[in-house]
Amino acid sequence: MFINCHSHFSFKYGTMSVEALIAEAKGKKLDALALTDINCTAGVFPFIRAAQKAGIHPVIGIDFRNGVRQQYIGLARNQEGFFELNKHLSEHLVHKREFKSKAPKFENSFVIYPFSEKAFPLRENEFVGVHPGQLNKLLTSPWFRRKEKLVLLQPATFSSKLEFNAHRLLRSMDLNTLLSKLPVSEQADPTDQFYSYADLIARCESHSYLLVNAQKLLEQCQFSFYFQAVKNRRDILGSDWEDFDFLRQETFKGALNRYPDFSPEISKRIDKELELIQQKGFVSYFLINYDIVTFAQHRNFYHVGRGSGANSIVAYCLGITDVDPIELDLYFERFINLYRENPPDFDIDFSWTDRDEVTDYIFRKYNTGKEEHVALLGSYSTFQYNSVFRELGKVFGLPKTDIESLIHYAEKPGYEPDQYGKLIIKYSQALHDRPSHLTIHACGILISHKPIHYYTATDMPPKGFPLAHIDMHTAEDIGLHKFDILSQRGLGHIKSALEIIYQNQGIKVNIREVEKFKKDPRIKEHLRTGHTIGAFYVESPAMRMLLAKMKADTYLELVAASSIIRPGVARSGMMREYILRHIDHERRKTAHPVMADIMPETYGIMVYQEDVIKVAHYFAGLSLAEADVLRRGMSGKSRSKDEFQRVKEKFFQNCKNLGREDKVAAEVWHQIESFAGYSFAKGHSASFAVESYQSLYLKAYFPLEFMVGVINNFGGFYHTEFYVHELRMNGADIQAPDINESEYLTRITGKTVYLGLIHMKFLEKSTTEKVLIERHANGAFLGLADFIARVDISLEQLLILIRMTCFRFTGKTKQELLWEAHFILNKRKTVPNTNELFRSGGISFGNRQPEIPVLEPLDIRQEIIDQIDILEFPLDSPFHLVKDQSIQGIKAKDLKNHLGKTVLILGYLVTVKYTRTVKGEVMNFGTLLDRDGDWIDTVHFPPVVKKYPFKGRAIYRLEGKVTEEFGFYSIEVNKLERMEYWNAAD
Repeated sequence: MFINCHSHFSFKYGTMSVEALIAEAKGKKLDALALTDINCTAGVFPFIRAAQKAGIHPVIGIDFRNGVRQQYIGLARNQEGFFELNKHLSEHLVHKREFKSKAPKFENSFVIYPFSEKAFPLRENEFVGVHPGQLNKLLTSPWFRRKEKLVLLQPATFSSKLEFNAHRLLRSMDLNTLLSKLPVSEQADPTDQFYSYADLIARCESHSYLLVNAQKLLEQCQFSFYFQAVKNRRDILGSDWEDFDFLRQETFKGALNRYPDFSPEISKRIDKELELIQQKGFVSYFLINYDIVTFAQHRNFYHVGRGSGANSIVAYCLGITDVDPIELDLYFERFINLYRENPPDFDIDFSWTDRDEVTDYIFRKYNTGKEEHVALLGSYSTFQYNSVFRELGKVFGLPKTDIESLIHYAEKPGYEPDQYGKLIIKYSQALHDRPSHLTIHACGILISHKPIHYYTATDMPPKGFPLAHIDMHTAEDIGLHKFDILSQRGLGHIKSALEIIYQNQGIKVNIREVEKFKKDPRIKEHLRTGHTIGAFYVESPAMRMLLAKMKADTYLELVAASSIIRPGVARSGMMREYILRHIDHERRKTAHPVMADIMPETYGIMVYQEDVIKVAHYFAGLSLAEADVLRRGMSGKSRSKDEFQRVKEKFFQNCKNLGREDKVAAEVWHQIESFAGYSFAKGHSASFAVESYQSLYLKAYFPLEFMVGVINNFGGFYHTEFYVHELRMNGADIQAPDINESEYLTRITGKTVYLGLIHMKFLEKSTTEKVLIERHANGAFLGLADFIARVDISLEQLLILIRMTCFRFTGKTKQELLWEAHFILNKRKTVPNTNELFRSGGISFGNRQPEIPVLEPLDIRQEIIDQIDILEFPLDSPFHLVKDQSIQGIKAKDLKNHLGKTVLILGYLVTVKYTRTVKGEVMNFGTLLDRDGDWIDTVHFPPVVKKYPFKGRAIYRLEGKVTEEFGFYSIEVNKLERMEYWNAAD
């Protein structure tokens, strides 16, 4: 009877989740209903799953609307019907076209038009829906004589008065209007709810045929769908056996390159993997990933293969990853086992400049014929605490200050909100975590065997590639595997650095020689000392501190460090324990014998994600399937809380049966639990480590070119300022932007680095383009007058260039150039623009020349202020700005001479890490630079944070005790003060 039900996937319209919708239907004892979300198919498969579980016959369709105006409803009679409905919807969404009042001719779907008093021709599969509120009009309508074509159209959009109110709020948000001004025409009817069969009979009075006809439609819709059946691209070369034969050939071909000393052990591991890959139906998944990286290699794109797939020797031989599972003894069952339903993850990173071309290749290659087989994976942006407060505040017409105040105080004890505040809090709870709109998954791409529209409609976001309506959970549920194509700045650093090295030194670097890098003494020294600024994944203060404490200088130690730094290990307290066992052989004996035997490499401490599987299987006696449930639950990928709880209970019961002490079992569980989505697979960490080695090689041997590459990719842990600082510390001659030397990006010649014009905050891109086009076409500028004659520029833009000393090649002071600029531009405004104005590329002033008074040299402090204003960072030492130059303090390199003593030191703030203690109190870890440019690391406990908080980027006077742990020195701050800066007005 219910042929028009909406879930919350009718974005900013429906209010019920799919589960709530099914529960409501079950409560009304309904045996069938149709989900017809508005221009969306996101809820289809969760709806089918939930309905089948509840014993309800699921029917799927689409409510085709222009805005909220319903044009018609389509109900799929079968999977072919769903395909044609999806295609129809997608064509309109992609091309942004409105739906016509008449549906196209569907072969496998029913169409229901909203009731109108005027009759029109209907096809055999088309009907007219009558709302209970329209029964009086029906009696005088020509449709009353065609009862066989009439069905009940009782929409179900909400289940209570609260949800109806929430619906109205959603509609107001969608239209960006006040609730008080929301038109009735933009809302659903308040009666659009579920009713029992008896209530519907009463609502329809003597028109029970409407219910009967609607029920017949539902019964004729039979959408048979088998979850987890293979729906991915199944063959690449034409048949399964050809695909497998090709995969085997390419794997062994790659193995001969990877392993010069090819051994029976390697052959056995390859055969074992290939057998399982074939058995689980993952052959095409491997071949497509292989095809993607092969294309990238042909285009000279650098990539990093991560994820659980890095545990695979097949992936290593194919070049999908650069992680050798034999060398690292990677746990095979983490990669794949008989109980694993989905293929291993291949997260393939490309430079941010290359990713779109790789994505475009995938769409061109795997969209065969007229039908689409490829789509970006969808995701849903949901209403979260702050955002929903702000949206509701706007709908109620509250000023911004009142909204922000409510957000701040809403959860404070004893807070009493006003009338509107109470409503906002109430409905924010009702809307929290509800989907707001469809968005793009960070990296997922779907490639289906059948056309993609058999499973989902598609939209067309600004990115320019079709976007599926289903998210990663639904895709996994129905058996569609995603291909993860990511971008990261680290690979951009490497690619740019290689190009710059060749331009500046004529050297071609082979960045793939990772085995050589692992043994390189310079790289080892960089690791041991934490000298890793700019290097991918190992440059943060916490990572530099960890490497220094571990004295890490081997590949395996770096792999471990990449995982130990993650919050899961650190939070459990095992990071410190790992360091202790790493440097103290006696300490290793404190490990539980079984744990030490399971994880000898990490001294019996759980560090990697697969350690969950190992410990669950060998320590607690769980099966591999149960262990994988545990692993998925801890990584946040399991959606079944009941299943996870069952495995958890079995973990403790098995431990008891195996004679494990309760205290030990609880401690092991605490380690597992602390991972909670924050741990890395060992192969994943190893992939990061490979890229770290590549970055460290460039940093060790080509530090200037590498740092320029980092700066030009605008990515990394630190602000550009500190990469410029690193350049200076490595001997570079840093030059401010220069009108004749600088390009758009930063460039290096020998050891001289010219900052790019892009770094000047207020300089418009159009100005930069005009300057570069003119200079490249007609040569260097001869002076300010020549520049003004050749480049159409406003006074405001010109003053930015002068203040940044871009015309210093003229030999004139900044003050002289500022006077000249005003004189020339004012002169140009008052004199007609004739050819006589221009002479030899410059401007003629006749007998009148600018008279520049004698000016005092500009104070270095004013230069620094200009630099900070325009570049957002100083090129000269910011310590010049300190008003009281008599305060000096000790130097960072002398901290070891003051161990245990309270010292005074001045530091220029680089970054602050905010964290919380076990009591929930805020504490800080600070990173600063001293006057010599050396690093200072500080610890700020909660009482100090409350009394002496950091107050933005500045130079601070710090007092505190010098401490040391594992050879790493830091200061426990007990007092800090922001230093007063010089002011030109003083």
